[in-house]
Formats: sequence, structure tokens, C-alpha cells
Amino acid sequence: MIPPLDIVILAAGKGTRMKSDLPKVLHPLAGKPLISHVLAAADQLKPRSICVIYGHGGETLPQAIARSDLAWARQEPQLGTGHAVQQAVPYLDPNAICLILYGDVPLTRYETLQEMTLIAREGAIALLTVYLANPTGYGRIVRNAHGQVERIVEQKDASPEELAINEVNTGILCLSAGKLSGWLARLGNNNAQKEYYLTDVIGMATDEGERVIPCHPAAEWEVLGINSRAQLAELERLHQRNQANQLMADGVTLIDPARIDIRGSLICGRDVLIDINAVFEGDVVLGDGVQIGANCVIKNVEIAAGVQIKPFCHLEGARIGANAVIGPYARLRPGTELAEETHIGNFVELKNAQVGFNSKINHLSYVGDASVGRKVNVGAGTITCNYDGVNKHRTIIEDEAFIGSDSQLVAPVTVGKGATLGAGTTLTRDAPAGQLTLSRARQLTLPGWKRPVKK
Repeated sequence: MIPPLDIVILAAGKGTRMKSDLPKVLHPLAGKPLISHVLAAADQLKPRSICVIYGHGGETLPQAIARSDLAWARQEPQLGTGHAVQQAVPYLDPNAICLILYGDVPLTRYETLQEMTLIAREGAIALLTVYLANPTGYGRIVRNAHGQVERIVEQKDASPEELAINEVNTGILCLSAGKLSGWLARLGNNNAQKEYYLTDVIGMATDEGERVIPCHPAAEWEVLGINSRAQLAELERLHQRNQANQLMADGVTLIDPARIDIRGSLICGRDVLIDINAVFEGDVVLGDGVQIGANCVIKNVEIAAGVQIKPFCHLEGARIGANAVIGPYARLRPGTELAEETHIGNFVELKNAQVGFNSKINHLSYVGDASVGRKVNVGAGTITCNYDGVNKHRTIIEDEAFIGSDSQLVAPVTVGKGATLGAGTTLTRDAPAGQLTLSRARQLTLPGWKRPVKK
């Protein structure tokens, strides 16, 4: 029988160098908290349970994550990593294997963790180690004469010879939960920091003849932790560059791979082009041949094939049909749906609006809570007056209507099929199909009028 997997995530640290009231693991990387990246990797392993050890910030962390499937164990006071894992023992199945992760080490790959679980299920202890050119600050991996892992020594307790070792402990390990519980019960704090070190478990295990098999990540960034805002910024850029490299490997053209931010999921079709400083948030889908101009922000948007998004557009919660042209400087707000070959131009804002095939809203307009038919032309400066101060009302513009510039459509109102509104019209009643409707004050010229003179 394959033993189940229990996962423990250590997330109780204060993160003093962050200089923040926010728990360190809640600081964002690529648009979501550090610990959310760890949880995403943990979920892929399909564990029996996940227990998060928290402490600094009180209930802030459990409230922010708000997942009913997680067990939460509070570490108070915080007396080291071994003491932290002791808090999880009541949640562990003695017959399971236990994987220990860290809430501030966000980028460890599923494949690396999966390898460790396979080793642990075969009865050994899987220990994730890495070779660093500068190992300062890390616990060193001490091997015996046969090259086998013997113990881990923390930097403050290491001898000069041990400090010269460049294989270091990442803290991530996977082992029998039952044996782990026994070793944790025997931990002491006779060390420089007077803390209960989880690393002492390795020495106990080897003394009892247990096999410790070191695993190594594919890249150093998999095991980088966050202790300061500078480190957070460095890992952000590294992570973004990794995502950019994957996009380019998948056939996406990035004008500058150093200037793209993906803060969620970005799925691209073939021959997509993305210009500089584009920001993608939430879930974004780009169809074949989509072009994204410079300095666009795109959040939770689905864009069909052949669409051009010109520079400086802000799109959120919208669906855009094939071969549409958007921008520059357009804003699409949630609920906007554009059909094929629509044109939305500069300084146009749409909210909860549906726009039909080949319709055009090209200049300086606001269309909110509206249904716009096929082949409609909306002139510059047009607005739908959808809010009466209490409730929102809907405007309907039927197929092939022509809305003159500087018109105000006071909802609820309908413009019939093929109707024309004269420029400057304030429409408060329905405009009949196929006819010209206009409302203007009579033009006057006042003879002899002169401008005031400054006194």
C-alpha cells in the first residue's frame, strides 16, 4: 500500500527585515502571496492533508488564505524550525510520509517535490540540498568518508572546516511521519541560538542507520527564500523572466522579455506579439495572431484571434471577438463583450456593454449598461447616461444606427434600427427606426454683444 502524503508548511516567521506589519508570507510575488505559490505546488502532489504553521501576525494569515481544507497550527512562542514542526504532529498520520515546505520559498517545482516523495515512499529520507558559490547563512551538509549525508550543521555552530562546505541545506525534506514525530520529541536546544533545530533530525536519523538521500533542484531559484524586500524584488524579476522564456519557447514574440509582468495565468495562441511593459493579471487568453501594444494592463480578459490592442489600454473582465481593434487609450470594464471586427478607439470607456459585429465607437465616448447592435457608428463625445443617482438603466442601440457626435442617451432609451441621431442630441425618448431624431437649442447670434473687459 502506498503511504499517504501529509504536508507541513512553515509560515510563522516575523520577517523582521521586511519591515512590515504584514506577515512575510503574504507579500505578493507575481500578483499572489508567497504562500499561495507554495500551496499551489503542494496541491499538485494531492496530499492527504496540509498543515500550515503560523504565528507572527496572529490570525491575519488564516483569514487571508481562507481555505477550509487546510489545518492551521499556531506556534507561540517561536522557538525554531523543529519547534514549529512539533506543532503539526497532532495532524500527521504516523503511516504517512511528511513533506516539509516553507511559506517564503515560493518557486520550488512540482517535479522536484515529486521526486522527493518517491524517495520517501521507498523508506529513505529525501533531503533537498543545493551547491552555492556563497553559502553564507545556510546550514552546511556534512558527509562522511563514503560521501553519505551524516548531519547538518548551522552556520553559527559550524567549525572553520565546515564553513568551507558549499553544499547547503534548503530545509525542504520528506520522510516518514511516524519516525519524524519520534525524533522531534527528542530535540534539544543546546546550540548558539538556543532553538530547536529541525536539522538535528538528520543527525538522529543517520545515527539510527537511516538512509538520507540528497536531491538537487534543477535551478538555484527553486530554493531561494525571501527575507527582505530587495530579495523579493530580485525573485520577482527572475520569476517573470522564467515565464517570459517559456512564452518565447512556445512561439510568442516579446519585444523585450525583461519588460513583461504576468500576475496570473496567460495562455497564448500562435504568433502572438506582446510589446513592452504589458501587465497580465488573473486569467488571460490571447488567440492566434493577437497583438498587444506597449503599456497595456489586461486582467481576466479573453481575446480572440487577430485582435489588435493598441498602446495604453486598460482591459478588465471583457471578451473581445476576432479581428477587433482596440485603443489606444481605451478602457474596457467588466461585463464588456465585443463581437468580431469591432473598433473601440482612443479615450473610449465601456462598462457592461455588448457591441455587435463591425460596430465602431472611435473617439472620446462612454458607453455603459448598453446593448449596441451590428454596424453601428457612435460619434465622438457620445455618452450613455445610465445612472440616475440610485439605479442603473440600460440603453439599446439597434443595428445600423448612427449616433451623431456629442450625443447623450438618457437611459432607459432605445435607438431603433437604422435610426440617425443628429449631433448634439440629448435623447430622452425612444428614437424610431430609420428616421432622423435630433434635439438642439435654436442657434442665436446676438448683435452688439461684447466680451467683458477686466477692470
